[in-house]
Amino acid sequence: MEIEAPATVFDEGADIPSQFQRAAKDRRNEIAYVFNGRRVTWGEIRAGVNRVANALLALGAGKGSRVAVLSRNSIGYVQAYFGALAAGACAVPLPTMANAPALLAMLKDSSPSVLFLSREFAPVLPREAVEEIPSLLPNGKVGLDFEDPEWQSFERWTRGASESPPKVAIQPADEFHIIYSSGTTGVPKGILHTHGNRFAFVENFNPIFALPGMVNIISTPFYSHTTMVTWLPSMCSATRTVLMDKFDAREFLRLCEAERVTLAMLVPVQYERILRVENLERYDLSSFLMKYSTSAPLHPDTKRRILDKIPGELVEFYGLTEGGVGTVLVASQFRDKLDSVGHPVPGCEIKIIDEDGRELPRGETGEIVGRNAVMMKAYNNREEETRKLLWFDAQGRAFVRSGDMGRMDEDGFVYVSGRKRDMILSGGFNVFAVDLENELLKHEAVLEAAVIGVPSDEWGETPVAFVVVEPGTTETPESIRQWVNLRLGKLQRIHRVEFRDELPKNQIGKILKNELKNEWNQKKLRESGGT
Repeated sequence: MEIEAPATVFDEGADIPSQFQRAAKDRRNEIAYVFNGRRVTWGEIRAGVNRVANALLALGAGKGSRVAVLSRNSIGYVQAYFGALAAGACAVPLPTMANAPALLAMLKDSSPSVLFLSREFAPVLPREAVEEIPSLLPNGKVGLDFEDPEWQSFERWTRGASESPPKVAIQPADEFHIIYSSGTTGVPKGILHTHGNRFAFVENFNPIFALPGMVNIISTPFYSHTTMVTWLPSMCSATRTVLMDKFDAREFLRLCEAERVTLAMLVPVQYERILRVENLERYDLSSFLMKYSTSAPLHPDTKRRILDKIPGELVEFYGLTEGGVGTVLVASQFRDKLDSVGHPVPGCEIKIIDEDGRELPRGETGEIVGRNAVMMKAYNNREEETRKLLWFDAQGRAFVRSGDMGRMDEDGFVYVSGRKRDMILSGGFNVFAVDLENELLKHEAVLEAAVIGVPSDEWGETPVAFVVVEPGTTETPESIRQWVNLRLGKLQRIHRVEFRDELPKNQIGKILKNELKNEWNQKKLRESGGT
């Protein structure tokens, strides 16, 4: 089953790979990437991309093929990814935090003809595992930064390939990439986007990247849709990019100051780490024009601190890798709406529906659904899962279910109450974990908080909080529980607070509540004498 998104068309040669080719050629002598002390020109990037594309085509890995990459951010990654697109193939960026069985399942699901791999992750995919991927071509195993008897080196594999752009006609319906979620366990769904989806996506950001003197910084992994928000437009406009292979708050600030960065996409946990850097004010961040945030709602107080302490505008996006739902909040312009995620982006239609699929009026809480031109084509090889994702309005138009509960106010601003699956049914009433987390975060000793619902004989479910506190605090779990419960409604009160040194997260900072739930269930099972 394929999702029928609003039609996206583009003229011949307007696709993303073609936009990159023109922009990189025009700026071939300018710096494209700053990475680990190395400065690479657009001419070098373009030549590398085209060598990869032509090498892929020589193997027969063009249109209809998939090309996977498993690596941290690197220059080779940039060239492999965009080389695949230039060849007309579908890119498959694999999550580096996934375990070996999950990675193998993703590779079997996506059926790549070629796999680019970095040395760091070679032990995760030993020879016997790679042999289980029947789709790989005989010369389709490429080491981005190594060579051994089983893997060709990137340099050798591309040696002799033409540096001229291949003549490949890209159509809106052609596959662009498959993005897998970044959890550490299980087999995530592959989210398949087309060139039409991604063209519509980039068009929204082109005006920003067209501004003179823009310098982008990327500190989130290339396999994340979060990164695509600034990476794809920067490649289409040949905007200089400072690239980090992993995030460190002080190094991020140093690079922003040294390279006069104007634009950054960060996730909430990164903002929190930056705001906790001692002597933050000593870093010269005056070059910043804009800071983006996505992947999870920012706490209103965090937004205020960012506005007060870091120069430049703060723009928060709320959306899904699957597309459909998209909102934007320009924080400084709507200080009275900082507890919202903004209003729908142009071209996005958002509705709130109840459990029976009926549209709710403004002000009422239900599931957030949306429709726009950047909706995915489908979950790869999962027709039933794709069908379950959709809600259809009275006109038969497909909307994507977000899985988030929320409401829209009279001004059209959207407020997210939390994941539908995280909603706690206590005493017959719906309790939203995010409301309890936001209240906990108001305590001066609390750095991070996650609330889950656990079984209760009396209430059905009851909230339990896991918190990370300031080092050296004199607070106890019980003192924080009593403090927060005085500020919560009777039906919201937290049953137990537990301290943690850290909360389980994926690589872009999303808290993995399933791990907390599994830990709790295992503990209760042991206490009851089970195994």
